[in-house]
Amino acid sequence: MNFQMYVPTRILFGAGALNSLHEQKLPGKKALLLTSNGKSAKESGAFDRVASELEKAGCTYTVFSKIEANPLKETVEEGGVFAKENGCDFIVALGGGSVMDASKAIAVAATNEGDLWDYAFGKTGKAKPIANRPLPIVAITTTAGTGSEVDQWGVITKTETNEKIGFGGIDELFPVLAIVDAELMKTVPAKFTAYQGFDALFHSVECYISKAANLMSDMYALTAIKNIAAYLARAVKDGNDIEAREHVAFANTLSGVVMTLSSCTSEHAMEHAMSAYHQQLPHGAGLIMISTEYYRYFVEKHVCDERFIRMAKAMGVQDAQRAEDFVTALVQLQEACGVAELKMSDYGIAREEADTLAANARETMGGLFTADPCELNHEDCRMIYEKSYR
Repeated sequence: MNFQMYVPTRILFGAGALNSLHEQKLPGKKALLLTSNGKSAKESGAFDRVASELEKAGCTYTVFSKIEANPLKETVEEGGVFAKENGCDFIVALGGGSVMDASKAIAVAATNEGDLWDYAFGKTGKAKPIANRPLPIVAITTTAGTGSEVDQWGVITKTETNEKIGFGGIDELFPVLAIVDAELMKTVPAKFTAYQGFDALFHSVECYISKAANLMSDMYALTAIKNIAAYLARAVKDGNDIEAREHVAFANTLSGVVMTLSSCTSEHAMEHAMSAYHQQLPHGAGLIMISTEYYRYFVEKHVCDERFIRMAKAMGVQDAQRAEDFVTALVQLQEACGVAELKMSDYGIAREEADTLAANARETMGGLFTADPCELNHEDCRMIYEKSYR
């Protein structure tokens, strides 16, 4: 029954919501306009629209456009120096989950001294408290995947030690404003729409079976699961289906909130290990690859059968009576979205890496294993990787 809830982000949701950015009270006068190292924000017109809105609001900006799909420690540290040298007093993060995540780390790096890993949690992180208030963040999401526009965490990779771990966690890293405008998502390619949608789905599924689940997180999680199950395949099939895009975006935002109320489980730790070693692996794709065997593990343990049954019903299996029905619904959604046959081998992952990945998952993000509904040990992890391998 117990929960704590604090989500201070003002959320502007809906098609066309970006058009009111200039009417909002912005947290500074000079923005670090943060984008990815790709071209999508420019080609879609989102960049020019945001720039115009900032100008209408009387704000200047300088651009930092180097963020990778899996943001790297050295890149976000460079972004922090860049923000400081250019006198930026807030960040406008325009992009997908990687840009949202990077904005949290850059906000810290811009106002605090030392190595970023001084403030990181995990294998080699020093877990020092963040001394100085980070730069405030305005998050404008162009994808529906991580929910990072409404939470206080980012995920950053340190390549020399193969660590991909959560960063942040303090109240000051909640974006002060989030704009969730499905019009900005229409140009996301079908496969990435699917990858991102499943990332949002698993945020809610993990938080629903987590030991940290509660009445409030359950409400958000089940609503998110229902919306993704009903609309993701439509968004994948037709990117211009604005109704589908809005419902998936809504589910994604809910999935971001649910992570502040509950906790993800070890599935995310296991995927972070995969993409820590294989930078080109999209996070959502990695989650899909291991998801069937991962959830089957808990289904076969019968640790929370009723929760799996309720999730199956939320995914449209109205007569669900067994925990296995959730796994069936999950596979059917993967098939409907064209991602059921993803292969680890296509991203250079070898079967022999299973033991290394299992060890890395526990060493870098071991805290998520404590949220699992029952113990999932090193050998269990290794077997899930091996059973998922193609």
